[in-house]
Amino acid sequence: MSHLSRLTPLALSIALLGGAPLLQAAETPDSAAPQVSDKAPLPLEDLRTFAEVLDRIKAAYVEPISDKTLLENAIKGMLSNLDPHSAYLDIDAFRELQESTSGEFGGLGIEVGMEDGFVKVVSPIDDTPASRAGIQPGDLIIKIDGQPTKGLSMLEAVDKMRGEAGSKIQLTLVREGGKPFDVELTRAVIKVRSVKSQLLEDGYGYLRITQFQVNSGDEVLKALNKLRKDNGKKLRGLVLDLRNNPGGVLQAAVEVSDHFLKEGLIVYTEGRIPNSELRFSADPADPSEGVALVVLINGGSASASEIVAGALQDHKRGVLMGTDSFGKGSVQTVLPLNNDRALKLTTALYYTPNGRSIQAQGIVPDIEVARAKLTREQDQGDFKEADLQGHLSNGNGGADRPSKGKTARAARPQDDDYQLAQALNLLKGLDITRGN
Repeated sequence: MSHLSRLTPLALSIALLGGAPLLQAAETPDSAAPQVSDKAPLPLEDLRTFAEVLDRIKAAYVEPISDKTLLENAIKGMLSNLDPHSAYLDIDAFRELQESTSGEFGGLGIEVGMEDGFVKVVSPIDDTPASRAGIQPGDLIIKIDGQPTKGLSMLEAVDKMRGEAGSKIQLTLVREGGKPFDVELTRAVIKVRSVKSQLLEDGYGYLRITQFQVNSGDEVLKALNKLRKDNGKKLRGLVLDLRNNPGGVLQAAVEVSDHFLKEGLIVYTEGRIPNSELRFSADPADPSEGVALVVLINGGSASASEIVAGALQDHKRGVLMGTDSFGKGSVQTVLPLNNDRALKLTTALYYTPNGRSIQAQGIVPDIEVARAKLTREQDQGDFKEADLQGHLSNGNGGADRPSKGKTARAARPQDDDYQLAQALNLLKGLDITRGN
């Protein structure tokens, strides 16, 4: 498998973003800026028009405006019309970008993109104000503290949602074409724990990745070892939960995929600039020990999480379950400028091992299971044959199993999560058919 130490400086900067400027890659040295290869002459007539517009605004706009402001706005306009993920990062935005991959930042814990000029929720991050308030993927944020978001850039909207921990903010949301409603949240310092794990039942593990940070590959390896240790023996099945995972660092997605694969291509990228065409392959080590695997995805699974899902699906390493993923298959490179600012520029598309582009299509699960709410019914009377007075004993001499005296079972994650319950049932079925 390719490692960060083997990559070029430009490759070090590549990150896969889930539609939001909160998850980025490591910074790139200035020397890594791509060389311009387009030798076409400058469009002098268009440049004259640009200069004339600049001059007219300075002379006739209702309020004085500086050349610096006009030129920065022009740069932002150039990038905002390329695609939803390219952007000009000023000093503050660039600093926040560099801090975010550590897994700690201020705000609401919400990953966003743009749709029809509105801010759209890609996914809330687990254990944050956004997730606790019930914000869901697909929600449109139409107002922030009463101010419409229409016309704001994504960076401007994110800046408005950031603030001092403990301060209040009101978001006005629209869900699935319904009526607008308000949600009040309290900002917090977001400390994202990217990997969580536990045993669902004896022999069956659960591993959730909330986003792909720089150290997520190592954290998944530790989680696999802990699950094996807690179980006391090799696992019989594992659920890998990538739902509402908005993406993150490319290298982390490659490392996580490699933990489940022993050979073959994981992902490759194709672009125009030098060093943008990368290929990542698995090494023979298999920390997962070939455990039966079900991968959960949904509409909030984007970018780096789609790389992992696509690689495991193409290699038939696991069964994908859930709903179609988000469909972000582009690569952003962070290119620092010489004034503490940077460009976040889309430079390549990524492809799964079988050559599939996920861009604007997403990953389709092998088994579609929509989100649903579980409600459990009690057995009528909760009464069995073994409760009847004078009942016959078991023909093979087995012990009676009456209903009386049952103790309440501790709550488990799969009890209230229909998709997770179905994933666990599938693992059990695979285990039975394999004769384990």
